[in-house]
Amino acid sequence: MGVDLELFEEVADIVRGAVPGQLGEVRTRVRRYGIKVWFGAVEPPREHYEAQVIGAELAEGARVLGLEVGFHAENTDQAKNEKALAHLVGQEKKWRKALGREATAGPFLGRAKTWRRISETWPDPDLAEPELPFELGARLVDYVTALEPLRRVE
Repeated sequence: MGVDLELFEEVADIVRGAVPGQLGEVRTRVRRYGIKVWFGAVEPPREHYEAQVIGAELAEGARVLGLEVGFHAENTDQAKNEKALAHLVGQEKKWRKALGREATAGPFLGRAKTWRRISETWPDPDLAEPELPFELGARLVDYVTALEPLRRVE
């Protein structure tokens, strides 16, 4: 399911350039199938932002593939994931306006039944579309700027 690495490298450049500096140093990890975005530690924490290629069965309306963009809580302890999600859902009025109805809070897409997310899917994107890196990067920045300040408040 790998794609041209250049797509997610461009997304990384956009994210690093557009995330407000007061959130701290933006860290990214690009892979052929996606990008992780986080703050703090050198290695990505289990709670991070992500844009990734997913199977068509995970993106409503997709026939070939999909993209997912948003926040993931991937702790090995399901209770930590539930707590992270509940904290954000409890502040939904603060982020819903910025993220819109597309943002879905709930179980992770795919096999990991204990992980949680606030994300959206895009069915059958044209991965060669020249504007896609900008659209994907901007949407990832929307998630970071809407959710990260809330995550930092207990």
